[in-house]
Amino acid sequence: MNILMAHNYYQQPGGEDNSFASEVALLRRHGHEVHTYVRHNDELNNTAYLSRAHIALWHHEVYRNFRKLIRTLRPDIVHLQNTFNVISPAVYHAVKSEGVATVQTLHNYRLLCPNALLFRNDLVCEDCMGRFFSWPGIRRGCYRSSKAATGAVSIMNTFHRVIGTWKSMVDIYIALTGFSRLKFIQAGFPGEKVVVKPNFIERFSGSPDLAKRPVGEGALFVGRLSSEKGIKTLLEAWGTVGQSVPLTIVGEGPLAPVVQEAASGVNHITWVGRQPLHEVYALMVRARVLILPSIWYETFGRVAVESFAQGTPVIASRLGAMAEIVEDGFTGLHFEPGNARDLADKVQ
Repeated sequence: MNILMAHNYYQQPGGEDNSFASEVALLRRHGHEVHTYVRHNDELNNTAYLSRAHIALWHHEVYRNFRKLIRTLRPDIVHLQNTFNVISPAVYHAVKSEGVATVQTLHNYRLLCPNALLFRNDLVCEDCMGRFFSWPGIRRGCYRSSKAATGAVSIMNTFHRVIGTWKSMVDIYIALTGFSRLKFIQAGFPGEKVVVKPNFIERFSGSPDLAKRPVGEGALFVGRLSSEKGIKTLLEAWGTVGQSVPLTIVGEGPLAPVVQEAASGVNHITWVGRQPLHEVYALMVRARVLILPSIWYETFGRVAVESFAQGTPVIASRLGAMAEIVEDGFTGLHFEPGNARDLADKVQ
């Protein structure tokens, strides 16, 4: 097939970028002709706020250029990974105007929730899900702690709901898990258009022979150091676990000072910051268990699958996709989300 894959990079790199690169590489290895169209939110650094909001709603330049690109490449299908916010939903209309099939991967909950997480104040939140307009999110300034920014995202979603973008311009949506698919259907997306295709990772030359892999030592956390990732639960649990199980924390984020303080002066918690992927995999091989303590609805939980590939089980919150990916008692254990005592018990 001739495939055009489009992706909008955020200012902070993340799992969506890795999934985009992996899917392009996989399709090419299987003989497909894959073209890419990428934009980056860094393009908006010197753009006025109102212009940013207008671009997020409908980027005229992208609409025109994408139609020209389709006429030149004549793809069989266009696969969109992320459109927020430089590419904008105008791209769906450009594709449909050229009569090409459109697939959209649902990497987050942006179309259901202004902050894309279904999460606020350290709790799962579905107050805006299925609403015509996201008034609760606007009142609380859920996106970037700004009522104006949240309002702009809400206007984008409502406008495209009204003109039928989400229902008519996309042929198939790809959810990453059955749980995520159900959330979109509950919010009003047509069930027959939402299918499940999990993310994947690829084995590499340094992958261990799992049949010969020795049992590792200690516990490992890999991820963004932010509230929704359950960092506070993790650190509280290690107040109980203590020196019996050393903990290594990989990642950066707004809660880095909290992690740094917890790790200072003790020898059973080590924070190593952000690490390249090959080093993360090496740490997974050496670990006895990986901890996935998120307190939000992870759309997939890529780090769990990466850990499995290295032969390392996962202790995960019994919540959303995590409970779906980690099979309790077989590929890991579940614990009650946010319950540090339960997490400590499962670790021990």
